[in-house]
Amino acid sequence: QVQLVESGGGLVQAGGSLRLSCAASGGTFSSYALGWFRQAPGKEREFVAAVSRSGVSTRYADSVKGRFTISRDNAKNTVYLQMNSLKPEDTSVYYCAAKTRDTSIRVYEYDYWGQGTQVTVSS
Repeated sequence: QVQLVESGGGLVQAGGSLRLSCAASGGTFSSYALGWFRQAPGKEREFVAAVSRSGVSTRYADSVKGRFTISRDNAKNTVYLQMNSLKPEDTSVYYCAAKTRDTSIRVYEYDYWGQGTQVTVSS
């Protein structure tokens, strides 16, 4: 069973950047596809980005494409989300998640979740 712990959230002005990290333990990290999701108050959790087990294949939501980059370091058991050109509408709690086999954009297909980290973008 995998435990996931996010870090790196905070308050940033519009146009700024943040890098989120998610450290994993308790499982074989390279066996899992990883995703980042976010959830704003009163809204459903939504897909942001995902990376394959090898790190070669990535997927992005249209709303973040070209601004966010997901990557992983299997030697460090960590997945990252580099967020550039941040907008107020990016304000959310960001969660990392893990699943076996291939990446997915669907919340319900992920088996393990972190506790989330708050990202707030001021205008």
